[in-house]
Amino acid sequence: MEENRQVFEADEDAYGGMDVHIKDSMDSVKFIAMLRASITQWTNQGKKGVWIKLHIEYSHLVNDAVKEGFWYHHAEATYLMLVYWIPQTPHTIPSNASHRVGIGALVINDNGEVLVVQEKNGTFKGTGVWKLPTGVFDEGEDICDAAIREVHEETGIKAEFVELLAFRQSHKSFFGKSDLFFVCMLKPLSYIIHKQDSEIEGTKWMAIEEYAAQPFIKKHEMFNKIAEICIAKKEDKYNGFSKVLMTSAFSTKRTYLYYNQNQ
Repeated sequence: MEENRQVFEADEDAYGGMDVHIKDSMDSVKFIAMLRASITQWTNQGKKGVWIKLHIEYSHLVNDAVKEGFWYHHAEATYLMLVYWIPQTPHTIPSNASHRVGIGALVINDNGEVLVVQEKNGTFKGTGVWKLPTGVFDEGEDICDAAIREVHEETGIKAEFVELLAFRQSHKSFFGKSDLFFVCMLKPLSYIIHKQDSEIEGTKWMAIEEYAAQPFIKKHEMFNKIAEICIAKKEDKYNGFSKVLMTSAFSTKRTYLYYNQNQ
């Protein structure tokens, strides 16, 4: 086959789409020729979506792909994902990831005290509000592991996951995305605090009733409700979701299902 009629190596996905592999550097002339030949072939074969994952070293080809009808789907630190729809129908390509996921951790010691922090940056900077340790998930991180990691990073306290207590969903948050925030209960395995100097102004063990009585907590409905849940949990009047490793119909990999085992 002549070079200008070569097609890209690609894998077919479960929905009749093609995932293109760009492994070698090329100039615009070769890229456009191969792209047009590939689209023609896949059109004749009845394929649907075309995905091109362009690593950052091939960023000079982005403009060429856009001129051929591709559009941006999402980007990460080292690549841009471009997509194209072959059929002359409205596309059914799924949107990019729609949510950012955050975590808050209720850590209660044997004295009924809760682990709290004051932040150096962000919304709570300089407010004097003592709050639960919070943070954002790392990619591929489980809810239980994110809670444990954030507590250790901010306070130096080692802990183990007990239950998922509650979660909140909001919309039009960071970069216009929706936001999920999970509140978990942890059991401390250590008690001596070593705060994270870069982000945390202060951290301490505080009576949970004192935490709940702060004017900021009382003023804001959702913060107040979470504080009420925390107190109820301390008094054994609230049951959250425990974690259980299970397999699903779609993978042999074991993942966590969170559910109320007391029902």
